[in-house]
Amino acid sequence: MVVRTRIAPSPTGDPHVGTGYIALFNMVFALHKGGQFILRVEDTDRARSSKKSEERILESLRWLGIKWNEGPDIGGDRGPYRQSERTDIYREHVEILVRQNQAFRCFCSPERLDELRAKQLRENLPLGYDGRCSTLSRSEVEKRLEDNQRYVVRMFVPSEGPCIFDDMLRGQISIDWGQIDMQVLLKEDGTPTYHLANVVDDHLMGISHVIRGEEWINSTPKHILLYQYFGWSIPIFCHLPLLRNPDKSKLSKRKNPTSILFYKRMGYLPEAMLNYLGRMGWSMPDDREKFHFSDMVAAFDLSRVSLGGPVFDLEKLTWLNGVWIREELSDDELGDRLQEWALNRDALLRFLPLAKQRMETFSDIAALGGHLVSGMLPIQKSDLLGTDKSSEEIIEILQYALWRLEKLEEWDRESIFDTLKGLSEVMKMKLKVFLEPLFIAITGSSASISVMDSMHILGPDVSCARLRFAIDLIGGVSKKGLKRLEKTYSALD
Repeated sequence: MVVRTRIAPSPTGDPHVGTGYIALFNMVFALHKGGQFILRVEDTDRARSSKKSEERILESLRWLGIKWNEGPDIGGDRGPYRQSERTDIYREHVEILVRQNQAFRCFCSPERLDELRAKQLRENLPLGYDGRCSTLSRSEVEKRLEDNQRYVVRMFVPSEGPCIFDDMLRGQISIDWGQIDMQVLLKEDGTPTYHLANVVDDHLMGISHVIRGEEWINSTPKHILLYQYFGWSIPIFCHLPLLRNPDKSKLSKRKNPTSILFYKRMGYLPEAMLNYLGRMGWSMPDDREKFHFSDMVAAFDLSRVSLGGPVFDLEKLTWLNGVWIREELSDDELGDRLQEWALNRDALLRFLPLAKQRMETFSDIAALGGHLVSGMLPIQKSDLLGTDKSSEEIIEILQYALWRLEKLEEWDRESIFDTLKGLSEVMKMKLKVFLEPLFIAITGSSASISVMDSMHILGPDVSCARLRFAIDLIGGVSKKGLKRLEKTYSALD
C-alpha cells in the first residue's frame, strides 16, 4: 500500500499552530513510510472562507518547513485541490446516494428545525433531526421540487446498534448509532458539508491514513457509513490529542498566541518551532528535547504518541528557541537571520518614511521604531492607567478594538483607521482620547509613530496579541465580565 496522508485546512481565520501540528505529523508519517503528503483547501464555507486566509495558511506552513507533494499551489494528478472547485463532483456523488436510497431530500424550514430543537431541549430528548422528510413518497418529493421548494440532502443513519472502528492510537472505539444525527450532506445552495466533501476527497485522492485531531472522533461513524454506502475501502484512522494551554484547557488565543505567523513575526526560528510541535505528545526514543526534522522522520513511530493532552507552553518554546539560536547558528548565520527577519530593506522602507518626520539624529531610530522589532512590550499597568479613565473603561476600549480588528479581512492602514474611527464614534469618544490606551498597548509610548501605521507594519497577529496582553495586564476579564462586554458591544451595532 502506498501511504498517502493529507492536511485540509479551512481558510476561515488565522493559520493556527494546531494546523501546523497536525500537518507535521501527517508529513513525517508519510515521509517515514516513503509515501506522499497532500494539501487541500476545505473552503466550502462561502461566508467565512477567504483567499487572504488561504494565502496566510500556506505562507505559515511554508515558513515552518511543511512541504507537500500535491496541492492548490503546485497541482497534482488528483486535483483540483480546493473544494470550491469540486462542487460538481460532490453533487454527482450525492445523487448516487439519493438513487440508492441512502440519502434523502429534506424540505424542513429553519423555523421548523429551530422548534424541533427547542422541544428536544425542553423535554430533555436527544438532539437531532427526527426524520420527517425521510418517509416522503417519490411523488411528493417530485411535487415539492416542481414547486421549487428549497431543500438540503441528508444521509440515512441506523437508529440503533454500535459503530465499531479501529484507531491507530486508541484501539477499538464504539459509538452508538443513536448518538449520530442524520447529517446534512448537501446544503441549500448546492455546496457540500465538511462530512461529504471530506470522504469523497479522501477517497478520490487516495488517502490511505486519516490522521487528524481527536475532535473528529464522534464524526467518524458518519464518514465510515459514507464509505460503506459508496462501496469504498475505509482508510486507517488516527486521532491525535488536541493541544492544550498550561492549565489543560483547549488551546485558545485568549490564553496563548495561536497564529503561526505570530511566532514568525516575533522572531522564532522555524526549525525550533517545528522541533517544538514535534514534541507535542510525541518523543524521540532517547527522549532528547532538541532534535532536527530529519531525526524525527527517521525515528517516527505513531505508537509513541501519548494520549494525554500535549501542553503548548510558550515559555518552553522560547527556551527551546534560545537553545537553537546558541547551538545551531554561527555569528554570521545569526546576522543573516536577523537581517532577513526585521532588518531587511523592505521592512526598513516601510518604517523610515514615518520615522523621518520625527528624526533629528540616526540614534532616534531606536526610540521611534523599537516597538516594531520587539515582542510583548515591557509596559506596566500604571502606563495604561495614566489617563483619567478607569481600568474598566480602558478594558472596554481595548476589548472592543480587539474584536473589531480580529474581523478585518484586509489589514492595511486605511482599514485599521476606518475601523477604529468608526468604533470611537459609536462609543461617542473623540478619536484622540479613544486611541490613548491603544498607543500604549501597541507602541509602549504615547509619542511614537502613528498607532495605525504601527499596527499596519506589525501585522494582525502581533497587534492583537499586544492588545490581549494589555487587557491581561490591567486585570483581565472574568467570564461574567466578558458576557457583559459582549452584550454592550453587540448593542453598538
